[in-house]
Amino acid sequence: MAVQKSKVTRSRRGKRRSHDSLSDPTLSTDKTTGEVHRRHHVTADGFYKGKKVLDLGED
Repeated sequence: MAVQKSKVTRSRRGKRRSHDSLSDPTLSTDKTTGEVHRRHHVTADGFYKGKKVLDLGED
């Protein structure tokens, strides 16, 4: 089992973890509907890159 040679201080631990935070999802606006959606994902009403790709029907 690995055992550290000396205690890791709060400062050094924080510096190591400084790159671990999650970034916000990148959002785009659909050309046709103006709806905000995640990039490279189909919008809730079935549009992708301004074209209808899914027929969701009446819900």
